[in-house]
Amino acid sequence: MDLKSKIQKRSHEIFDEVVAYRRHLHSHPELSYFEEKTAAFVSDRLTALGIVHEKNIGGFGVVGIIEGKNPQSKTRALRADMDALPIHEVNDVIYKSMNDGVMHACGHDVHTSSLLGAAQILNELKDEWEGTIKLIFQPAEEKLPGGASLMIKDGVLKNPDVKYMNGQHVMPQLPAGKVGFRSGLYMASTDELYVTVKGKGGHGAMPQYNIDPVLITSHIIVALQQIVSRIANPIIPSVLSFGKVIANGATNVIPNEVTLEGTFRTLDEKWRDEAHVRMKQMAEDLAKAMGGTCDFEIRKGYPFLYNDEALTAKNKSLAQQYLGAENVIDLDIWMAAEDFAYYSQAVPSCFYRLGTRNESRGITSSVHTATFDIEEEALKIGVGLMAWIGAN
Repeated sequence: MDLKSKIQKRSHEIFDEVVAYRRHLHSHPELSYFEEKTAAFVSDRLTALGIVHEKNIGGFGVVGIIEGKNPQSKTRALRADMDALPIHEVNDVIYKSMNDGVMHACGHDVHTSSLLGAAQILNELKDEWEGTIKLIFQPAEEKLPGGASLMIKDGVLKNPDVKYMNGQHVMPQLPAGKVGFRSGLYMASTDELYVTVKGKGGHGAMPQYNIDPVLITSHIIVALQQIVSRIANPIIPSVLSFGKVIANGATNVIPNEVTLEGTFRTLDEKWRDEAHVRMKQMAEDLAKAMGGTCDFEIRKGYPFLYNDEALTAKNKSLAQQYLGAENVIDLDIWMAAEDFAYYSQAVPSCFYRLGTRNESRGITSSVHTATFDIEEEALKIGVGLMAWIGAN
């Protein structure tokens, strides 16, 4: 039996065990930077498998090492994130979150359990592949500054030096049984915008005595869309969205200030920096012209995610060998963000998608929603394909 067949066989044999991992993690989610019990669970499993590992890397990160034949020849890494989101789960399932207001709504329970399963298979078959594999269980993907950046600062890509980085993420738009790849630019950078517009509040019936920050903010929101529609090069994807506006007045009370929060995303670092300057200047100048002031804070987040062409082509070919070409999909650019981007800026990397959708069972909800769930059969591919990519 060849290596691929052995991996496929073992991914089916340990399926129930991996499902149990996933359900345990789903029931016990922990927020970014608080993944202590999740990390302990991972460490306990690696210990039981006899896999050497370190803890508390970049926070609660766990890093395992498996050496195959000729371990000095090359080192590649497999990454899974571990944190959950501040969402109250409404799914009626036996593995529903037991931590009120916290939920694995982005599939990190799937990523962690898949990597644990892949680690078991790779460790069992370590005499049949070459090099060294790092198993990176990462905290805090969901919250700035991002656990990836912290793990890199703690040396996760060193000793031994990582030559290639691979990551897998659920995709509820893809049916279970399929996976997706995109070479080159894939996901956007992300910046958080925190804006305070100040004026002079007063009675709504006497606007002549006030400087209305609500009106100023309205003009700023509309004007800033020019950053994307008229200033950005149309061939550079850009998104500017505001999702939170607080004007704490009343029907007849104009407040003294309005707060505004949003996000800016793009796929070009030079334009990203230019847009920051233009947004801030436009908002401040507009507020001043209308008699108010504007404090425009930009919290720079993750960079854009770039999939190395050669590594992605190789992994896509491996996926076609493992699943059949008809089950490997080409993906488009996606304007969401991922701190895996930090790895992609440091070493050749490939971030691919695992289909988890099952319309016949009503498993169709998007990530970051209170009804997100997966078709658990996808874990067979989540484990097996990760092990197959890791072994090559």
